[in-house]
Order: sequence, then C-alpha cells, then structure tokens
Amino acid sequence: MKKLIVEFIKGIIKENPVLVLVLGLCPILAVSVSCVNAIGMGVASTFVLLGSNIIISSLRKIIPEKIRIPCFVVVIATFVTIVEMLLKAYFPVLDRSLGIFVPLIVVNCIVLGRAEAFASKRNIVHSIFDALGMGCGFTLALLIISSIREILGSGKIFGFVLIKGFEPASIMILAPGALLTLGFIIAFTQLKKSKGKEL
Repeated sequence: MKKLIVEFIKGIIKENPVLVLVLGLCPILAVSVSCVNAIGMGVASTFVLLGSNIIISSLRKIIPEKIRIPCFVVVIATFVTIVEMLLKAYFPVLDRSLGIFVPLIVVNCIVLGRAEAFASKRNIVHSIFDALGMGCGFTLALLIISSIREILGSGKIFGFVLIKGFEPASIMILAPGALLTLGFIIAFTQLKKSKGKEL
C-alpha cells in the first residue's frame, strides 16, 4: 500500500507534469483564464489518463511492440471521444469554453507519456494510482495558474468578486499573463527544490 501512495503522491509533487516535468503546456496556457475551465480540463484529462492507463496496462502483454504507439493513441482517442460527448451532452457551456483543447488531449504528452513510460510496463493497480496522481498534479497546477490569472486579471474567482474597486491587470487574462504566471510558478518551485538539495 505504501508503494501505491508514493506512486500517487509523486504525480502531485515530485513529478508534477506541469511544474516539474513541464509537459502539457498548450492546454495550461490556453484554458487557464478561469478556475471553472481549470477544473473542467483537469477532470477531463484525469478521466482520459485513468481509462487509458487501465486499458493499456491490461493489454500490455498482448499489444505487439512494433505497433504499440498507434495502439496507445487509439485507446486514448476512445476515452477523449467519451469525454467530449459527455461534455457536449451535460456541460455545453464548459464544452464551448474549452473548445479544441479537449480533442487535443489525444496528443497531450502527459497522457501518451504515461501510457508509454508507465502503463505499458506496470500492472493495473500501479497504473491506476499513477494516472490519479498525474491527473491530480495536472489539475492542481492548472488550478493554481487559473486562480492567479483570474484574481489578478478580473478581480474575481469562480465568478465571485473578491475586492471591490480592484483595478484588474487585463494582461493576466491574455496569453502573456499565462506565460508570466507559469514562469514565476516554475521558477519558485525550482528555487524551493534547489534549496531543499542544499540542506
């Protein structure tokens, strides 16, 4: 059980896909204008990660080595299609807000990377905990970036006004704001990491 907990926690802290491994930046920069978008994209990516890791881990001994990547893409694309259909049916506003970035989960390096590096080599239980950890880490990073951008860019969070009379910095809801926020957060995490090694 301890190994499974370590597997889960590493995706959130030690191997966070965004803040440490610097993967999946396209959706991070594009949809992080609001916390609602962040949670929607995070849950969608976690669902795809979880489903694809389970199937790929189950079939790892059956899938031929030479065609493993195309097989992984087909499995991932199946779960992305399920997410897309669920969003269109039950969350049309969120679906419109996330736009093209939901179908692009198919080629997200986090999902494909976990399929290749982890699920294709480990059992189902370990793959489930890896997927949940990476999904939570991705969602957490997305939520942190979105919170900063939404508060500084509009003075709100989840649509609620935080400070009356606050003059928002409109750059924060534009693309440069996403890059600035991400850059400062990664710099901060790397600084903490280097200080931890010195001790």
